[in-house]
Amino acid sequence: MTTSALIMFVSANVIVTAFTIYYFWKVLVTPIASEEEEQPIPDIKSYDVS
Repeated sequence: MTTSALIMFVSANVIVTAFTIYYFWKVLVTPIASEEEEQPIPDIKSYDVS
């Protein structure tokens, strides 16, 4: 394996691992929304086209 291929391989693995760790950590530290914070779902008006 050439040096440039090895550098490309290692850098791609580091980037993918960093993104994985970042988003996994973001999911872990995000607080759970309580029931009173949730917005009510509005009634959707649908019209029959036929």
